[in-house]
Amino acid sequence: MTEFKRRTRQDAERLEAELLAPGATLSTETRGRETPEEPDPYRTAFERDRDRILHSKAFRRLKHKTQVFIDPAGDHFVTRLTHTLQVTQIGRSIATFLSLNEPLTEAICLGHDVGHAPFGHTGEDALTDYVDSEWLHSQQGLRIFRTLEPINLTWEVLDGIRAHSWKIDPPPSTPEGMVCRFADRIAYLTHDVLDAVRAGIIAEDNLPAAARDRFGEPGSPWIAAMIEAVIEESISTGLVAMQEDCLEVMNELREFMFTRVYLRPETEAHKRHVFTVIHALVDYFLANPTEIPDTYRNRDDTDLNQVIDYVAGMTDRYALREYETLLQGR
Repeated sequence: MTEFKRRTRQDAERLEAELLAPGATLSTETRGRETPEEPDPYRTAFERDRDRILHSKAFRRLKHKTQVFIDPAGDHFVTRLTHTLQVTQIGRSIATFLSLNEPLTEAICLGHDVGHAPFGHTGEDALTDYVDSEWLHSQQGLRIFRTLEPINLTWEVLDGIRAHSWKIDPPPSTPEGMVCRFADRIAYLTHDVLDAVRAGIIAEDNLPAAARDRFGEPGSPWIAAMIEAVIEESISTGLVAMQEDCLEVMNELREFMFTRVYLRPETEAHKRHVFTVIHALVDYFLANPTEIPDTYRNRDDTDLNQVIDYVAGMTDRYALREYETLLQGR
């Protein structure tokens, strides 16, 4: 007969206090939730958040949202969902090796991209035309979890989602949020390179020599080398950071990817089509707001916000189908 031992929330909280690094974020020290709740008998506050995000509708929609290639036909191209899972694995590895709070890191990584519009960053750019400032998927992620699909997350998880992008200031308030920043960049650079090679856009021989010299062959060796660079620099400095030589090579690789993959001239037709689809959908539902599903009809909000919520929540294939049905078929 197998013997089991019940692990309670208090057991987990005690282990956090005993085993985590002094700078780690303890679940017992959370700033709390917007609506106070009774603690779970088994899960810490951050474990509870991780589970809520994983079971959300917004998380499920990521499987049909663009990472780099719009509605890719090949089964092996990275989608926004597989990217999110890769970010979570990398983030959890870094958190484990630095003795940070793993469930908090996991929750932030799982939720970091739920606010993405269809068609990736191009869809984000198209929605910016309807707002006073830049439309940001990080802010939309907060709106989803606070308003559209309110799951009452802790302040720390929401803060990590808010600031997972490097262009957001102020940066994350927790080291676990900073881990997500690095995990996101490690994941997308590594797997976007592999996808671009798979699609025949670049050859491995085209990659910057510095990347191959510093990281080795594209794929797992790159991820391992980048994780190691974060661990070593973080332990050395006491801040979540990456060794400077590795950071320089990553920045060179990122510039290469923007020039040769993300912004290559051949993508212009696709981008124009995305703008056409997004603008047509927003304009259509602004003219016909009663056709927005009730789940997006927050009648205390403006028609524009309700329309953007609805269009931003669409998957690539759903947006294309709605465009063809509502506008092309008229």
